[in-house]
Amino acid sequence: MKPLRLILLSIAILLLGACSTSRSTVAIDYPKVDSGYNYQGILEEQIYKCSVEGPKERRMFVYLPQDYYSNTDSYPVFYLLHGARGNETSWMSKGDLLQNIDSLTTNGLMKECIVVLPNTNQHNDDEDYGKSRIKGAVESFFENDGRVEYSFVNDVVKKIDTTYRTIPEKGSRAIAGLSIGALQSLHISANHPDTFGYIGLFSPMVHPFIIPSEHSSFFKELKKKQKIQFATPPELYWIMIGKTDFFYPRINCYHKQLKRKGYKHEYLATPGGHQWYNWEEYCIMFMKRLWK
Repeated sequence: MKPLRLILLSIAILLLGACSTSRSTVAIDYPKVDSGYNYQGILEEQIYKCSVEGPKERRMFVYLPQDYYSNTDSYPVFYLLHGARGNETSWMSKGDLLQNIDSLTTNGLMKECIVVLPNTNQHNDDEDYGKSRIKGAVESFFENDGRVEYSFVNDVVKKIDTTYRTIPEKGSRAIAGLSIGALQSLHISANHPDTFGYIGLFSPMVHPFIIPSEHSSFFKELKKKQKIQFATPPELYWIMIGKTDFFYPRINCYHKQLKRKGYKHEYLATPGGHQWYNWEEYCIMFMKRLWK
């Protein structure tokens, strides 16, 4: 082969390899994220359009199995939500999520799947969103108007199902979150009983401070919605809470309420409080149970 042709071929191969690890649609002015970890899978950024009033678009991270682009397999999907004072980066920066996924899959303790980390903060508009700014606890606790939750399946789930090779079935979708993210997971799964087969609630709120809006009904009539949800129960509905967590008394009552109604679920009360060392451990335990 002539030297010039060999050089051009080498350049083409390098470019192709670079493209294979960067298949995102990220806007150039979003802050870049370095997890500080040499992960084994493929971490991508996706920008998706919002279908409700507020920011025109949002960012989410997607963690793919390391051989995703070298095969034609379809994968189950795990949606993992952050809490107050967090955004789509929190599980990576504070919960060592990528390290834990790699360790579990390498040791055969977790089936390979697509993991999605969306931004589920309430934001009024593009300026308030500020390219995925982290909101304070007061903002997060007192701005629940239902918009993000109402649009979650249409915006986030649909984007993932149309972008990646997923298994678009209830038994192949999981949703979990911590604190407010657990509250969102609880209500999103109750409003979409045929969408999520695995639900993980880590230190959840159950009853939010609702701001009246066009979509605030998303949080209402939970008992009626759960009657439908548990008529064909999820594969796993797991509540985890620390015994010194300030939500513990209410969550313990919620567990007893589900038990009285005969709703299939699991409940785990551990030492500790409303802190990351609990949430990371809860997430590890939950991921071990997925798709089994």
